[in-house]
Amino acid sequence: MIGDVLTTSALFKVLKQHNPNAILHYVVNKHTIPVIENNPFIDELKIINPETEKSFAKLLEFSKALKQENYDAVVDIYGLYSSNLISLFCGAKQKIAKKKWYTKFIYTDFISETRTPITNAGLALENRLRYLKPLGYEPEAYLNKKRNSTSGYEPDDLKPTIYLTNQEIDSTKVFLEKATINLEKPLYMISVIGSDQTKTYPFEYMAKVLDKIVSTKPEAQLLFNYIPSQLDDAKAIYNLCQAETQSNIRLDVFGKSLREFICITHFCTALIGNEGGAVNMAKALNVPTFTIFSPWIKKATWSVFEDDKNVSVHLKDYNETLINTTEKLKANFKTLYDAFKPDFFLEKLKQFLTQ
Repeated sequence: MIGDVLTTSALFKVLKQHNPNAILHYVVNKHTIPVIENNPFIDELKIINPETEKSFAKLLEFSKALKQENYDAVVDIYGLYSSNLISLFCGAKQKIAKKKWYTKFIYTDFISETRTPITNAGLALENRLRYLKPLGYEPEAYLNKKRNSTSGYEPDDLKPTIYLTNQEIDSTKVFLEKATINLEKPLYMISVIGSDQTKTYPFEYMAKVLDKIVSTKPEAQLLFNYIPSQLDDAKAIYNLCQAETQSNIRLDVFGKSLREFICITHFCTALIGNEGGAVNMAKALNVPTFTIFSPWIKKATWSVFEDDKNVSVHLKDYNETLINTTEKLKANFKTLYDAFKPDFFLEKLKQFLTQ
């Protein structure tokens, strides 16, 4: 997933700082490349595709090709069948992964993840950092030092970063200006639809969120983050909005590729909407975010680098009892989403917009 690949990319900077002479390769799916393009700490990308992941024979062939690189170590963040197989046959002397009883024969070093974050980097980043301990890095000492510092619990050098070229920035500015986007006025990217139904805030609720943005910031220009196949859903949310809100929404201005979306988001005042890869990308661009979590997602894991600029809301913040007493949260996402009323957090959204 895009958010996973971007989050894990932060480890490359840490590794280069720890060992400047290290040569670092990153095995990633092809569709995630745009979030790590031009990253100066990654020496080479090893591209895998879904067809290869699903085929034992192709995975074996891919792994044997990696073996020619003579790796000293492999760090398996993914921890599933395909990466288990790659780790087994890639030829690395040292193999690091999450502790699982059924992969003991594959790996040499095992990591135990924790459930409580130490800093505001969030568990997704903190636990990934722990995978570097067998390589001589001391993540616990680093995290505790940051916790006890005066920097506000924020390990700045852990933040994932997306690297844009000047040419990309300049061409995107021209594109937005030709589309009559006024860069002097508030411009909000709306993560209006999640990666799937279980991570998408109900349409009628999202429309109320958009109405609140425009009533708070009448000059706001709203761009929707969606792909062509989601156009009908985007229009459905648009149609549920008040007329004043509709006049501020620009459905015609969107990125035709992931990299174009990233470049457009670079110019936004903030990104607001469903939790997911878009939120992680905005944070990697230092664009403020207001995130609406799906009730079944663990906020402690993915609420990374929360502060005044990056704010999130979760049903558990307002009705912890309902979350704690509901079995199979993901299976009951509709019921939980229905209980997650916009009124719970619209005042918090207003404060975010006006600060």
